[in-house]
Amino acid sequence: MAVNWGGLIGVVIFYVIILAIGLYASRKNKGKSSMEDVMLAGRNIGMFLGVFTMTATWVGGGYINGTAQSIYDTGLIWAQAPWAYSSSLFISGLFFAKKMREKNYVTMLDPFQMKFGKRMGGLLFLAALSGEIFWSGSILAALGSTFSVILGIDKTLAIIVSSCIAMSYTLFGGLYSVAYTDVLQLTCLFFGLWLSIPFALANEHVTSITETNWFGTWENKYSGVWLDYALLLILGGVPWQVYFQRALSARTPRHAQILSYAGGFGCIIMTIPSFLIGAIAVSTNWNETAYGQEITDSNIVLPLVLQYLTPQVVSIIGLGAVCAAVMSSADSSLLSSSSMFARNIYKLLIRPNASEEEIIWVMRCAILVSGGISSTLAITINSIYGLFYLCSDFVYVVLFPQLVCVVYIDYTNTYGSLAAYILGLSLRLGGGEPLLSLSPFIEYPFFDNGEQLFPFRTFSMLVSLTTLILFSYLFHYIFTKNVLDKKWDIFKCVTNITSPAADVGLDDIVRPRSKP
Repeated sequence: MAVNWGGLIGVVIFYVIILAIGLYASRKNKGKSSMEDVMLAGRNIGMFLGVFTMTATWVGGGYINGTAQSIYDTGLIWAQAPWAYSSSLFISGLFFAKKMREKNYVTMLDPFQMKFGKRMGGLLFLAALSGEIFWSGSILAALGSTFSVILGIDKTLAIIVSSCIAMSYTLFGGLYSVAYTDVLQLTCLFFGLWLSIPFALANEHVTSITETNWFGTWENKYSGVWLDYALLLILGGVPWQVYFQRALSARTPRHAQILSYAGGFGCIIMTIPSFLIGAIAVSTNWNETAYGQEITDSNIVLPLVLQYLTPQVVSIIGLGAVCAAVMSSADSSLLSSSSMFARNIYKLLIRPNASEEEIIWVMRCAILVSGGISSTLAITINSIYGLFYLCSDFVYVVLFPQLVCVVYIDYTNTYGSLAAYILGLSLRLGGGEPLLSLSPFIEYPFFDNGEQLFPFRTFSMLVSLTTLILFSYLFHYIFTKNVLDKKWDIFKCVTNITSPAADVGLDDIVRPRSKP
């Protein structure tokens, strides 16, 4: 396929504009060297900017392309991510945003390390990091597929270039650059995709979407799988640094909640074009189009609709919309994972006496590493929607129970946290994971021809939550009732604790620095 030079020039112009806005926004951090200024925009994100960046963070390439892919593959009934992630934002705002913002935490991992210790916090970081990396991978994979179809350029090259652009302005601008570019990106996404819908619907090769079955079919034997994925996305969408970075940057705890609710509504509204594009793809006789064959790779459903069912100018504008979606989430994910590493790993585990300037430079290096790993995943793993699910998988099983306990259950401790981490992760890995070529070594009930029909992810999460509560209570009872001598409290998390925050170097966050 020949390179579409007109489209390529349009994308280059779009990228230049995004880069210019990101670098302009970085001037707000000029002369400022504190972690809060770079990671949380000085806790001064206003309502307008906050709503845009909260919505744009979730509505990424995986969200847009993946939804169209899911509609085409399995129908509306299995396209769970849009409504499930919207629900997770409402739950996060209702139960977690206010409590976390009131404590002046800087990252999501701060309360974990305060309660469970810095080393346990390091283990939990691995689960959080895996989620962010898989999320970024799904985003970049979506862009690569779109570029290869519409512009005729190599998918790998598109992924690498886009990743470099996102990294460049995130490196120096921090959250301000990410938030300012989100405004343009979300606007482009909304108008770009909606512009393509009428042209695609009116195409002569498209049957009316009211006459085709894009709802999908339901088989009762997959009820447990459907419920498992739904809960995974709803509750697994809560413990994300990329979310809490925005909630914690809000001016007040109440603003943090409002941003969450507004983001939930925004996600639902922004996904409607993707639903329609998926339905249009199902209703199209692809053999009669210039494409000349049925779709065999569902990853490219959305770009195929844009390329072959709309005029060239419209398809290029639609490509700009997908680029916007990708950039708005890729930069957010890179910033969130690097923030956690710089503060919760480097600062607390490696160099406790590091200056804030040093930490900021470590964060910038971490952005480069995260971008490289995410790009590699995007190039090597085929399914966009699979990556989209997988990013919440380990977060759901490992992190969600820990977050609930650290926020709501006071007596939980490191013993319970470690036991829950090991058992929950073991049960989840035991179920296998095709995307990672991991065969199951635990056959849960209703196991059928290599398929796990039992909701084993939710089972693993519930076992992890129960283990954390019971083991914490057990060790709390053993040491407070002198069943065992205090010297056996090897984690020093139950008895003789003078200042848990100071012990892990987080004493700064328990002192309110802004009026709630």
